[in-house]
Amino acid sequence: MSYLPAEIPAAKVLITVKTYPFPSSDHGEVVCTAGLLNDGKWVRMYPISSSMYDERRYPKYGWVELDLVKHPRDARLESYMPRHGLDEPMRLLSKMGTDDKWAARKEIIQKEVFTSLKQLIELSKTENRSLGTFKPKEIIGLSIEKAEREWDQKLIDKLKQMSFYELNQDGGFKQRRLIRKLPYDFKYKFLSERDDKTRELTIRDWEIGTLFWNCLRQSEGDETEAKKLVHKKYLDEFLEQKDILLFLGTTYEFHMRRVEN
Repeated sequence: MSYLPAEIPAAKVLITVKTYPFPSSDHGEVVCTAGLLNDGKWVRMYPISSSMYDERRYPKYGWVELDLVKHPRDARLESYMPRHGLDEPMRLLSKMGTDDKWAARKEIIQKEVFTSLKQLIELSKTENRSLGTFKPKEIIGLSIEKAEREWDQKLIDKLKQMSFYELNQDGGFKQRRLIRKLPYDFKYKFLSERDDKTRELTIRDWEIGTLFWNCLRQSEGDETEAKKLVHKKYLDEFLEQKDILLFLGTTYEFHMRRVEN
C-alpha cells in the first residue's frame, strides 16, 4: 500500500515548514513547503511560488487547499506538486493559533514523533521516507558558519533570460530582484536516542532567515551582534521550552545518495 495516492484533489494541508526562498533555473524564485494532512501524513509541495512566504496570505500553521499530484521527477514518498504548477490557486481555509487552538495543533503534529535520527535515516532507505517530526534527546548547541554571500552567478544569468519580471508603478515591466542570500549557515547540534555522537543539521526555515535580517537591522549592520541575537533566540530562548520538536527533511540530492548507497 502506497504512502499517499498519486493524486490528491482538494488536498487540505496544515503548513508547518517553509524554507528560505531560493532561485531555481526551472521555476525562478521558489519555496519548498511541507505540511501535514488531516491523518498526520507528511506532504512536500514543490515548486511553490515565493508568494508562499507572505505570512498574511499563507501563514504558518494555516490550513490551505489545493490540488496535488505526485512529483514526476522526485521519488521521495512525500513529494508532490500543484497540479497546475506555480499558478495553482491555493485557498487559505483557516489558521491554527497558539491561544485557543494549541491543543488541536499538537494533536496533528504529534501523531507520529521520532526520537531516533538513526530510525529516520533507516526509513529513508527502506521506505523512501524523507520527512518526519523529531524530538531530540538534547539540543547542545547552535553553530553559525560562513556561507557564500551571493547566489551563483551562472544561475542568476540564466534567470535573467527567463520571464523573471514584475510590473512597476508605471505599468511597465522591471526585472525582479532576488531575495538576499543568507551569508551564514545555521546548524543545530543535538543528541538523539540510539546515538553515541553529536549530530548536526542545517536549519533551512524561512523564519531563521527573517530573524537574521531583522537582527541585522536592529544591530545597524553589525553582523557579529546580529549573530549573537539569533543565537540567543534559537538556543537560549527556545530551550526554555521543554517540549522541543523539529521538522526534519532530506534534500533531494542527499536523499538519492542515501537510497542508492
